[in-house]
Amino acid sequence: MSKTVLITGGTGSIGRRLVQLLQEKGYSVSLLSRSNKPVPGIQVYQWDIKTGQIDAQAVANADAVIHLAGAGIADERWSDTRKREILESRTQSTALLAQALQKTPNRVRVFVSSSAIGYYGGDSGDRPVTESSPAGTDFLAQVTRAWERSVEEIAALKTNGVPIRTVRIRTGVVLTMAGGALPKLAQPIRLGAGAPIGSGQQYISWIHVDDICQMYIQALETESWHGAYNGVAPGPVTNEELTREIASVLHRPLILTKIPALAIKLAFGELAVTVLGSSLVLNKRIAHETTFQYKFPKLRDALDDLLA
Repeated sequence: MSKTVLITGGTGSIGRRLVQLLQEKGYSVSLLSRSNKPVPGIQVYQWDIKTGQIDAQAVANADAVIHLAGAGIADERWSDTRKREILESRTQSTALLAQALQKTPNRVRVFVSSSAIGYYGGDSGDRPVTESSPAGTDFLAQVTRAWERSVEEIAALKTNGVPIRTVRIRTGVVLTMAGGALPKLAQPIRLGAGAPIGSGQQYISWIHVDDICQMYIQALETESWHGAYNGVAPGPVTNEELTREIASVLHRPLILTKIPALAIKLAFGELAVTVLGSSLVLNKRIAHETTFQYKFPKLRDALDDLLA
């Protein structure tokens, strides 16, 4: 009988691809969802994070959990209400899972949680950071630190006397045409209005969607994986490099010079750090402690696969 992986956030851009790859490997997949909308071939259980309701059978029938749920960081301007939603959608959802795991007899042996390179702050400049680097102090760092602390509560739980192995994937900018940054960057370039943002020299630590999904799967399957890993490709690039590479793949010229940082700040407020901030994040633990092999270690290959 195949193992069952319970996924939260399984209908998002990463989750949908991860479900597909897990099923191709023979796993049975179930989802925790706020909606009771059926998904063909998949068992869907309901939960309500705000009211603390969860279908206990979701946990009872799972061998492993992959936790991707969380309000989109860049979906809306950061009002106080939105900031609270971003934080609580991560910490309260993890706490609800921890409560269910503690109260419901289950066979879960591994819990893999999404995290973010925002752990190091939204703008670490040109300073390379690794998993051993200290956390930042801004809003993104505060959210991610609280998020990871909530996962540590699950690490303290046991299934049949055995501690639940926990892995945190500090995910970078995921390149996929199903959502996120790439479609937003590619569209103006297709229309002849693309340009680097701000100075263009801010670093972007990217990863192809298939590689981040395979990273989750290897974390699921490999007993030696534990703790935090940076889910980024081996070669961070600047915003200008990324913009020019997208234009090259699309065979479009870059007519404009740069989009002024001030215009971005006026349009997006505090949220502007997500595009103006620099994150030079290295995958030290992936490179030196695992056997993980990237399918798309180079940006051009990743963009050719997604855009060509």
